[in-house]
Amino acid sequence: MKKVLVLCTGNSCRSQIAEGYLRHFAGNSAEIYSAGIETQGVNPRAIEIMQRDGIDISHHTSNNVNEYTGIDFDFVITVCDNAKENCPYFPTHAVKLHYNFPDPAKAKGSEEEVIEQFRAVREMIRKYTQNFVNENLKN
Repeated sequence: MKKVLVLCTGNSCRSQIAEGYLRHFAGNSAEIYSAGIETQGVNPRAIEIMQRDGIDISHHTSNNVNEYTGIDFDFVITVCDNAKENCPYFPTHAVKLHYNFPDPAKAKGSEEEVIEQFRAVREMIRKYTQNFVNENLKN
């Protein structure tokens, strides 16, 4: 079974959304993990915006990448430039992929405007993860 790590700075928004979609699209074809270079807790708006798409990530935890150094990942996906630049070396044959998604946690404006930013980023991540699963995990 393939092992996939999604890595971000704080493991609070983008990596959590990606983990939720990867689990949804991959089903039992992969083990999905997410982590951050630091841990900031799962963002309540990320939980809310995923719930609106029928995916429950409320049980997710914010994990530090150092918790997973003993796992031989097949894929490591960084979802922000900071994580890509500061990702620790993994002694693994993992294919490293990168996409710099905007950080919805930095959105400004009214609650509606902020939620719209979360929705827009969620949709970008949904498309990316669905393509990733179709290209790399479905045989």
